[in-house]
Amino acid sequence: MLVEGPVDLITDDGARVCSDRFMVAVCTCRRSKTYPLCDTSHRRKIRATPPETAAEAAAESPTDTSAVTDD
Repeated sequence: MLVEGPVDLITDDGARVCSDRFMVAVCTCRRSKTYPLCDTSHRRKIRATPPETAAEAAAESPTDTSAVTDD
């Protein structure tokens, strides 16, 4: 989440985080090593494709072209 700065944040444990930048990225996914500030750790998360979805996609895409004729 982008917030216009400067900002002064108080975390759940009472710690105070200050930033005097004109725009501050605040982490909302809690993956950041610099939480509560964002370090783009969320970008490294790779979503796995469920196996049944991959099998269905493979079954739907025809790979056999022997039935195709050029007249």
